[in-house]
Amino acid sequence: MSRVKDLQKYVHKVLKCMDDNQKRSSAIAHLHGVSLAAVMIAKKRNENAELAAMAGLLHDLYAYKSGSYDDHAHKGADYAEEVLKELKIVSKEERDAICSAIRHHDSKDVTDSSFDEVLKDADVIHHSLGDPTKEVKEHEKERYKRLCEEFGW
Repeated sequence: MSRVKDLQKYVHKVLKCMDDNQKRSSAIAHLHGVSLAAVMIAKKRNENAELAAMAGLLHDLYAYKSGSYDDHAHKGADYAEEVLKELKIVSKEERDAICSAIRHHDSKDVTDSSFDEVLKDADVIHHSLGDPTKEVKEHEKERYKRLCEEFGW
């Protein structure tokens, strides 16, 4: 099995514990949607697509597991580190890259490493295109505009 499939299996096991079927379905859609968008962006920008997929799968898992978005990026990075250590599917350097992206994914108004930016942009794409009837979030508008230019939308 691939490392991404191993991680998907773990993520689904965590989400299975959510009592609310609607919230669980939304969580699965968001994590997989961000993961897919992260792969597409990573490939376009010559970043590591496999690690981007993993970051996408893990980026909000802590919030879904805990039910809290309070400081979820930082707490989520710490949780992702625990998960990745437990699964032993990445090197320390790979784990550090994934956790950095998760730690910074909520800072949409700041530019971080090129790999961190992949996850931020994937999150914005899913927020903006996951339900095309919704308005783009105010704090994501500038980033969304740049993405539209980059992808020719």
